[in-house]
Amino acid sequence: MGETPAGVEAAEVPELAGAELDAAEQIFGDRLELARRYVGHLASSGMERGLIGPREVPRLWSRHVLNCAVIESEFPQGAAIADVGSGAGLPGLCLAIARPDLRLTLIEPLERRVVWLQEVIADLGLDNVTVVRGRGEQVAGTVDVDFVAARAVSALATLIPMTLPLLDGEGTLVAIKGRSAAEEVVKAAKAIRKYKGHSPEVRVVGEGLLAEPTTVVRIAVGGA
Repeated sequence: MGETPAGVEAAEVPELAGAELDAAEQIFGDRLELARRYVGHLASSGMERGLIGPREVPRLWSRHVLNCAVIESEFPQGAAIADVGSGAGLPGLCLAIARPDLRLTLIEPLERRVVWLQEVIADLGLDNVTVVRGRGEQVAGTVDVDFVAARAVSALATLIPMTLPLLDGEGTLVAIKGRSAAEEVVKAAKAIRKYKGHSPEVRVVGEGLLAEPTTVVRIAVGGA
């Protein structure tokens, strides 16, 4: 196991084993130690500052980090991605660790979360991540991205106005959703049309790799 962040007892940081270890090795490759260090931050300062609930600590890998990182396969080489409502860096930091070729902009309105994200980015030495304080709709026009990613922000109909404007007429939203993803797409049809989105698609990522694969909704804008 990699070095444990300061102030964290090793026993408090959830360890990888079995199928989860195999999945993490496949997703993160030679950057797995960085992922372990990130999980250490989540389990310590992330919990202490209210970014992660204490009950989530034992399942940080399965329910959070691997669930997010597996969607790296949805992005082409060198893509620029905005993570809206980044919170504890899910999925933005997971993607930045798994794929150093990606350029991530973490968009987060709460100052205490922004400060935490900046601390973690500095500690991990991630040079492909920037943090912007604000809401997605507030920073539209100030970031240049090909994709927008989001997880656990809001229902799709509410998420659309926060995310699609960031694409400036062309790009793709990749939203991590639960089992009701198809139903959310139906309910969001009006919002998708209003913000010039099209071709909504529900995809399952990580089958055969994760015990619970990740469901994503992809919505294109323009010719994407």
